[in-house]
Amino acid sequence: MGELVRFDAAVVTVDAVVDALDRDGCVVVERFLTADKVAALKDELAPHRDQTPLGRNDFEGFDTKRVYALFAKTRGFDELAIHPLLLGVLDRVLGHYQLSGPVGIDIGPGESPQGLHRDDVVYPIPWPHQQVVLNTMWALDDFTAGNGATVIVPGSHRTSPTEMPAAADTIAASMPAGSVMFYVGTVWHGGGANHTDERRLGVILEYAASWLRPRRTTSRPCRWRSCAPSSRASRSCSATTSTRPSSATSTAATRAEPSPGPEDGATS
Repeated sequence: MGELVRFDAAVVTVDAVVDALDRDGCVVVERFLTADKVAALKDELAPHRDQTPLGRNDFEGFDTKRVYALFAKTRGFDELAIHPLLLGVLDRVLGHYQLSGPVGIDIGPGESPQGLHRDDVVYPIPWPHQQVVLNTMWALDDFTAGNGATVIVPGSHRTSPTEMPAAADTIAASMPAGSVMFYVGTVWHGGGANHTDERRLGVILEYAASWLRPRRTTSRPCRWRSCAPSSRASRSCSATTSTRPSSATSTAATRAEPSPGPEDGATS
């Protein structure tokens, strides 16, 4: 399998990210966010981390907290979800798309490694097929091999969904806080084990092809005053008919509590 390609945020281009995704299925853009922005995001998430219970099963992680319904609870991720670099990559990889699975992932000390998986496996689409899922993992802490950095198998995105790679083929996606990893839905990956005494926080913003049902309906937990998305966001209030990410990412959204009941499904 390949190596994990890395770019500096100051010089990265849409073409460079798309080329790396086509070749390897994954790529890291280091220090995409400033230290001040990372601190602000962590502050905004702090009360929700405190209130979130630990995972319900081995896949979610019994020592991991998953903060669902992010856009009903925070405003800090709005600008990231419609950043020009991200939208440019989505235009090229998925074409027509929607925000599908935003979630904060807070891996605690003692967490075991998550099983390797592909994020598009939730859709019963015959193999081979074009990419229908693009994920971004935003590191709000330093990601290291010891504290639960996502493990990934570059180049595995072209293999069959029945051909799970060996654990020895994985690479820890170590990256400094403020970095983001792009990875396609067909690449094998999983959450790493946390052997430290500190928690490791990352946020996933996942996108899916617009003709698929999103993993989670982003607008469901939210109440709206208006629908005035930016010129780069969806022209529709409906996350399911958008050719751009849902206007749930727009600052026009009014913060609201999520609808009752647990969110189903999980990712690394």
